[in-house]
Amino acid sequence: MLFPKKVKYRKWQTLREHPDKVGVASRGFCVAFGSYGLKAMTAARVESKQLESARKVLSRSTGKTGKVWLRVFPDMPFTKKPAEVKLGKGKGDPEGYQVPVKPGRIIFEIDGVTEDVAREALRKAGTKLPVKTKMVIRH
Repeated sequence: MLFPKKVKYRKWQTLREHPDKVGVASRGFCVAFGSYGLKAMTAARVESKQLESARKVLSRSTGKTGKVWLRVFPDMPFTKKPAEVKLGKGKGDPEGYQVPVKPGRIIFEIDGVTEDVAREALRKAGTKLPVKTKMVIRH
């Protein structure tokens, strides 16, 4: 799983974003490295486990000829309190890392495969993520 080597602050404040008022991605919205990309159509916080699961699917589907690029990195920690713990007593312990994804952001890119293989691989990878996705082609 992906996580930063070193962080300045162990716990971040929770972002107060309403899903309808999040806006769209202002960077990372064009296919830059590969020929095909997986674009997020809705906003969500994607955990490192979900990214790793989608990356494994892409690696298996593209085989030895395909190359995969991950365009987002989970550097935002999220905390969780244990089950059945009373309120108060501070913030929970860091549970893992996530990345906030806005609509329009390219999450994965692949190259070195045919369009049919890319379409199927990106469709499978999109099912592992908590956002609605679509495949885009480099122009």
